[in-house]
Amino acid sequence: MSQWTQLRVGCGSKDLDTVCAILSVIDSGLMIEDAAVVDEVESCYGELIDEKILNADRSVAAASIYVPAEKSVEDAVAFVEARLAGVPHDIKLIGMDEEDWANSWKQYYKPVRIGRRLIVVPTWEKYDAIPGDVVISMDPGMAFGTGTHETTRLCASLLEDMMTPGDAVLDIGTGSGILAVCASKLGAACVTATDIDPVAVRVARENIAENGCGNVTCTVSDLLKAVEGKYDFICANIVADIVVRLAPDVPRVMKDGGLIAVSGIIDTQRDRVADALTAAGLTFRAVRTENDWVAMLLGK
Repeated sequence: MSQWTQLRVGCGSKDLDTVCAILSVIDSGLMIEDAAVVDEVESCYGELIDEKILNADRSVAAASIYVPAEKSVEDAVAFVEARLAGVPHDIKLIGMDEEDWANSWKQYYKPVRIGRRLIVVPTWEKYDAIPGDVVISMDPGMAFGTGTHETTRLCASLLEDMMTPGDAVLDIGTGSGILAVCASKLGAACVTATDIDPVAVRVARENIAENGCGNVTCTVSDLLKAVEGKYDFICANIVADIVVRLAPDVPRVMKDGGLIAVSGIIDTQRDRVADALTAAGLTFRAVRTENDWVAMLLGK
């Protein structure tokens, strides 16, 4: 088993770019810790961000690289120290096994049922399906969406219960591609999946291929900007602010009689999201809740 050493350089946030530039000379695979970026996304994702991160000190930051055992960590430290002379910083070396670094998180993901028939099985797990199971094989990679979160389960349950086989389906903010794969395996005629994050699109495409879903197309798009055509069923498992932002444009991509399932909504944002969608001309069909999370189904 390969051994790795994390070389972590702490610094002031104003010096982070300098630290990253120096570390990238040694290795391009940087891990960056910068609480200041939370300010850029808090309005969209605030309810999903841990309170410790929201309250973290914005004046400090850190960047890390991972040095394999066959390379000299001492040389790496000397290189960094020489080039950071005069820049306040601290260096920490943290040893870890490759398994701890790359794979240990997998132990927390097991097959999970997210609907009456839908069951999500991590690609590294074995599962003996029972008659009627619709098995979704997933590797979340760096994208959101494993089926373990309430928001995914709520949206998947609406998809399972309300989508009609043969529907054209749109999945906005697909993440890992889990809902797009669910729609395909539930009998959708075609599925378009979009995400603004190219990493998510890459992961989703891998999961789509893993599940043999040839009728799913996954592309990069900022909400509905790159979306054309009209759909029978739309999934939007994102967050409240984003749903509100896209609401006025939703009817454009819905067929008459079409449905949209929105999820990722904390209960304190429920009325705000509902108002935005009804203002766009949509009507309520169903509401489902789990813990503090809400999913809503609306029709055109």
